[in-house]
Amino acid sequence: MASISTISTPNLFCSNHHNAKKFSASSVLQPRLRVSAANAPASTSSNAISKRTSSKSANLEVGSSSSAMEQLDIERGVCIPFRKYTPETVRNKVLESRGQILSLVGRGVEIVWNLGLYWSTLMYDCLVGRDEEVVPYRARQLRNLLCDLGPSFIKAGQVLANRPDIIREDYMNELCILQDDVPPFPNQVAFAIIEEELGQPLEAVFSKISSGTIAAASLGQVYRATLRDSREDVAIKVVQGSWVLRPGIEPIIYRDLFLFRTLASFLNGISLQKLGCNAELIVDEFGEKLLEELDYTLEARNLEDFLENFKNDPTVKIPRVYKKLSGSRVLVMEWIDGIRCTDPQAIKEAGIDLDGFLTVGVSAALRQLLEFGLFHGDPHPGNIFAMRDGRIAYVDFGNVAVLSQLNKQILIDAVVHAVNEDYVEMANDFTRLGFLASGTDVTPIIPALEAIWQNSAGKGLSDFNFRSVTGKFNQLVYQYPIRIPERFSLVIRSLLTQEGICFTLKPDFKFLEVAYPYVAKRLLTDPNPALRERLIQVLFKDGVFQWKRLENLIVLAKENVAKMSTNPALQVEHTKGSRGLRVERKLDLTDTIKDGARLFLIDEGIRRQLLLALTEDSKLHIQELVDVYRLVEGDIDIPSVALEVVRDFPAVARDLMLSWSASILSDR
Repeated sequence: MASISTISTPNLFCSNHHNAKKFSASSVLQPRLRVSAANAPASTSSNAISKRTSSKSANLEVGSSSSAMEQLDIERGVCIPFRKYTPETVRNKVLESRGQILSLVGRGVEIVWNLGLYWSTLMYDCLVGRDEEVVPYRARQLRNLLCDLGPSFIKAGQVLANRPDIIREDYMNELCILQDDVPPFPNQVAFAIIEEELGQPLEAVFSKISSGTIAAASLGQVYRATLRDSREDVAIKVVQGSWVLRPGIEPIIYRDLFLFRTLASFLNGISLQKLGCNAELIVDEFGEKLLEELDYTLEARNLEDFLENFKNDPTVKIPRVYKKLSGSRVLVMEWIDGIRCTDPQAIKEAGIDLDGFLTVGVSAALRQLLEFGLFHGDPHPGNIFAMRDGRIAYVDFGNVAVLSQLNKQILIDAVVHAVNEDYVEMANDFTRLGFLASGTDVTPIIPALEAIWQNSAGKGLSDFNFRSVTGKFNQLVYQYPIRIPERFSLVIRSLLTQEGICFTLKPDFKFLEVAYPYVAKRLLTDPNPALRERLIQVLFKDGVFQWKRLENLIVLAKENVAKMSTNPALQVEHTKGSRGLRVERKLDLTDTIKDGARLFLIDEGIRRQLLLALTEDSKLHIQELVDVYRLVEGDIDIPSVALEVVRDFPAVARDLMLSWSASILSDR
């Protein structure tokens, strides 16, 4: 009979996680739909997301969704037809019998008693005038109380740690401990879950398994193991044993959610006044995430979507999932043997260029946010690694933020408005993203936004600090009816965490010095028509062409390409076998020049503005053109561009004729 041995693992981590493809019989996946609200061309991830679309099933949940859930879908610009959480589902589960109702009352009494005692201590502190001096102690007390009340409250504490619009900063810092420091449950419980999910003994599948957990969180823990057949090292993620094995635990979760929402219904008036949304909406966001993280089939889809998104990127490593060994409670993934991103010395000793690696990391994060719309929501130091070949590796995809095509475009708009110092439109972007309720008067917020941006970025990129901007924005949240949507709270926390990792690796790291070159390259080279339009907005301010801004964009974009190319993961030997891979060694502006020439010929407004730019102030701006050409002459293959223009000439001529005909008809 085969035997299994336990191994003591070093301080390494592995992990985790989304695609439309079906799992085996041992881990059946329900399709989940994410539909972009905008009709703009979708990125790579849109293909991965749309694969699991089923138009027939898409109508099932929509009709039964509550108004709050519908508001969430409209705000996000996505539709999720198969929900694990709806207010109706929760209500039906906790009110289905007299016994359930009595249990609900008992749980309510337990929660009210414990939280009431804690609240009374806060009131006493205020009465005796010591409320500020005991804040650290009370924050620890709150964290311990949430642990005692169970996984629902632990998860609530983790969410509150990302919500400056709800809880003050000192309490947020204490609750952050819940994100990384949760006591593990016993090995025998975890191993029993694995065997039950596999349908066979551990020793039949694994030749080795770690004697202790590699990592633990509120909802699960991770072991390292070796597959018996292939001898590959894998990570085994097991959902928290107490949630799935102890009778009565799952009903408690639903009771907690029902009680949260019932309490929220009484707080709607206050929430609308302070946050611009009803409190039930916040509870619904929380309930969705809580129940999703309990089902590892959803995390597996996240992982497969990330694999699809980065399949042609030689600088990013995403672990693959072993579908036949995975299910709703167990996830078996490729083991990631990397260097922790908090150890700069080890990264340097591995021969990895630190600047190149940081550029790769920031670019990967911005691609998730602005290109794919599927964003890693928990990139703390335990979930990001430096591979010895220079790649950045992500693990643990249980918590992701999904952004619609429309949301991505508004975020790019916000960057453009910030560059143009258009604070009125920046305030309107907040409304369009869901931070402010529709119809809110943004006039009082405009001066505050201007002050924050001017103080943070007005002195130049070297003085910009994302954490300081966030701190000032948190103060703004308390002064105006701003609510931070759950998906953006994840984005903000994620960017803050990654900036913190960058500071650990390089104390003088400047976030915008890496982020701006990526955005500049994206604006200059992405053929998406929406981005072409935003490039024009950046280059024209108050109808005047910004020559210096164009030069800066080119310099920044070339800087991004140069830094990325120093990463050893981009060496030819490593990328030789990658199919469809495009490794950028220089800034490719061929498509941009073609599109610019087309616009000049067929768009009368653009043609007039460019001609005015060349003759502004009653002089020919030949020198500016020469300066721009000198910046790009080494990156442009003139014969190739000329050949492309000749090939496109029939299409351009057709568009020119159509444009001319339309102008003639409109004149008549």
